[in-house]
Amino acid sequence: MTTKDVPLHTTNFPNTRYMGSKSKLLSIIAHIVKELDPKTALDAFAGSGCVGYLFKDLGIQVDSNDFLRFSYHIANASVANSTEILSSADIEMLLEINLDAKSFVQDTFSGLYYDDVDNKFLDNLWPNIQKLGSEYKKSLAYAAISRACIKRRPRGMFAYTGFRYDDGRNDLRMTLEEHFIRAVGEWNGAVFDNDKNCAAFNTDVFALENKDYDLVYIDPPYVSLRSDNDYTRRYHFIEGYMSYWQGVEIQENTLTKKIKSRVTLFGSRNTIYKAFTDLVEKYPKSTLLISYSSNSIPTKEEMEELLKKYRSDVKIIEVDYRYSFGTHGHKVGDNKNSVSEYLFIAK
Repeated sequence: MTTKDVPLHTTNFPNTRYMGSKSKLLSIIAHIVKELDPKTALDAFAGSGCVGYLFKDLGIQVDSNDFLRFSYHIANASVANSTEILSSADIEMLLEINLDAKSFVQDTFSGLYYDDVDNKFLDNLWPNIQKLGSEYKKSLAYAAISRACIKRRPRGMFAYTGFRYDDGRNDLRMTLEEHFIRAVGEWNGAVFDNDKNCAAFNTDVFALENKDYDLVYIDPPYVSLRSDNDYTRRYHFIEGYMSYWQGVEIQENTLTKKIKSRVTLFGSRNTIYKAFTDLVEKYPKSTLLISYSSNSIPTKEEMEELLKKYRSDVKIIEVDYRYSFGTHGHKVGDNKNSVSEYLFIAK
């Protein structure tokens, strides 16, 4: 598979160093989905948003969901949104000095992730985003600042404080404002209309309305013996920023000032089997496409056995996949970082 198998819009999708992003597998996923030819699809765990966006680019009516707010805003800006962009006037307003802006970021996170100039920019930007009259435009702005924060941050996450992973990249020399302006242009450029009524949701997957989608794509947080799958811990800063930390609990005893993670059935070895069983049962008439990793629980064999209880036709595509993310970039080339990515197709 090559990028020629991926539609044009998807090749221009703003990619990030988001943990677990399937951007490198899009050509394979595109090939599978073209053969399945679904008319409707659910991207149940949107994450970076690239797979739901691919589905939209393939002409499918897509519902995209994630319980993280910043992931929801990415999907709302690029999957659900078909026509609206941030105009020059919108951008000018977003960058204006807001005399009513608070100083929460400056007061709470000084010295932890960004310098004083960046922190002040974040405090000023948030109330300006609230002035945007459209929810799609707000999501574009949130998607842009999320991208800016990740690119401005060494290793792209917030599970540590300070700047010890500064590798000299130009992204780390740019200010957050510069990153934001660039990201707005990139997200504006991702907006297109596939003539379908696509939607984005921000909830637990089990709270979604039951629908008979032709295809349900499942890329859950992986439970592994080697590491946790707590996306909130890694991205708590931008997740908190989406609500300006309203309605979330900051754990003041932590060095990172992280917010409390939500409990999910996919977050524990004790509940992961029930989570998959419940999810498969939730969509009895849908073809399932499940992206999964060889170092995860359940095992490949256990997942295959589970799916065969509910589907008569189960196929497995195995992809050798060397990965690196977060603070583990130094392990590239380490055999522990070489895993197989499984794509289960269950009909």
